[in-house]
Amino acid sequence: MREVAGCIVQLAFRGRTLFHTSISRIKLYKAGLILRESHNLTSAKVKKAKPRRGISYNYQAMPFARCFSVLLLLAGSGLAAPRQRAVVLGTWHTVKTLADSGETGEVRIRKLLVDGRVVEYTSGLPHDVTDRVFVIRRAYRINDALPPRPENEPPPPQWVWRLDGWISVDRFTGRVIPLNLPAFDSETSQASWYRDYAAYCGTSEDGAKGYLVVWQLGKRRPILSKESSGPGCAPPQWERTPSRVTFIVAGEKSSFVIRSRGADPQPEPREEEGPQ
Repeated sequence: MREVAGCIVQLAFRGRTLFHTSISRIKLYKAGLILRESHNLTSAKVKKAKPRRGISYNYQAMPFARCFSVLLLLAGSGLAAPRQRAVVLGTWHTVKTLADSGETGEVRIRKLLVDGRVVEYTSGLPHDVTDRVFVIRRAYRINDALPPRPENEPPPPQWVWRLDGWISVDRFTGRVIPLNLPAFDSETSQASWYRDYAAYCGTSEDGAKGYLVVWQLGKRRPILSKESSGPGCAPPQWERTPSRVTFIVAGEKSSFVIRSRGADPQPEPREEEGPQ
């Protein structure tokens, strides 16, 4: 540490002087002249400099170069070994929610802490997409106080809890990214995750149409977006080999085989009729 502090002082106080000195020497060598001071300091003798072969070293700049190398090594070691963040979900708390329709409810929430600092509030259980990234639903508070009249003072904030969309969390870096699930409605949609796929019943912006949606993490457009007869549904059911998802809307089942580039509808097997 003492050597690093000395390097910083030398870089601060000697850097400018060494720079100007080096520039002056370069100009003199290019001209092929070296000025030598005489004993009486009144005249100067000019002598042509012989060209030197090989590399010339500026010994005055050697401490500067050594200090620069030390600082460069320190910076490189810091970039090569980033510190892993501590990502933790806190304890459960039950809060009341208020929808736009005025309907109240209760949800359980937890704090999302990164290095002991609260970065988000979450609801529900997380889904591990990889060994490093997981997704979880976000919860937030909003001020529900009405605007005051001109003659009155502003009222204190009235915080109410709301459920939002989903977020992805990186366990190593602690980075939190909001996920833009297409046609996802925070009041009616219930997402069901399998691998990096999310299946849910979405709605249009005006709420007039409902959709069966399958969205893959990292994609802009959904793999499946089919209009349905109802505005919402229970969480879809997943199956593997092949990857298959089943929606149940108003008592009607709709199954799809999910592939990397799309979804193929799969009809439900009919029940065999008995002997007449």
